[in-house]
Amino acid sequence: MDLGLKGRTVIVTGATGGIGREIARGYAAEGADVVLTYRSTPDEAGELAGEVGGVALPYELGDPASAAALVAGTLERTGRIDVLVNNAVRWGGPAPRPDASFEDVADGEWLEMLRHNIEGALRLSRLVAPAMRERRFGRLVHVSSSIATEGMAGGEYYGAAKGALHGFSRSAAFSLGRDGDILSNVVMPGFTRTARNGEMVEAVGRLESDRAPIGRLLDAAEVANAVVYLGSAANTGITGQVIAVNGGV
Repeated sequence: MDLGLKGRTVIVTGATGGIGREIARGYAAEGADVVLTYRSTPDEAGELAGEVGGVALPYELGDPASAAALVAGTLERTGRIDVLVNNAVRWGGPAPRPDASFEDVADGEWLEMLRHNIEGALRLSRLVAPAMRERRFGRLVHVSSSIATEGMAGGEYYGAAKGALHGFSRSAAFSLGRDGDILSNVVMPGFTRTARNGEMVEAVGRLESDRAPIGRLLDAAEVANAVVYLGSAANTGITGQVIAVNGGV
């Protein structure tokens, strides 16, 4: 199937992470011009950009100036933005502890998590929307987490941020859709096997596998496949949806 991505410009934030890396590879394999972002791993980002024939640009999720520079830099290079994948995340403070109480998390930590994850995705979406409306084509794909719907002790604020992203995407689909073939969706992975979470997979992967109808964890490339399709021209009618990609859990 031709996904209609050849020559289109795709921004993938957080592209050096486990799922983000596969998303960048997936779009590049379809002939898209990939702009991948990084925060603190310029060498990894540069290596990946070389692999996929794209360009790596810095991006700080909580910094408005960084978002503006990313969009301006992309338009300067390619003159267009067809797809935005909001994949970058920020935990804000130490990793969540299931044995901790959410009310004990310091204000600075939970507020930073909410602000960076919610405001970052919304701000970047706002910045790319005019270019999409002008061309009357665009795709927003927001990568969420099953924590938003299933919950997890220690994930209260992260889940809140992702839940807010679901609400934004649903309403944005109506606003964008009236101005052309512009779609907004959420991909919600479950616990996914990536190149970076081997220890966690060893610890709890079997429990998650046993819950899934397919009897195994998905890997990052399988999640990326859904992101690439939803962000492609082949997707002509799926918008305003939250798509769970979790092996049926």
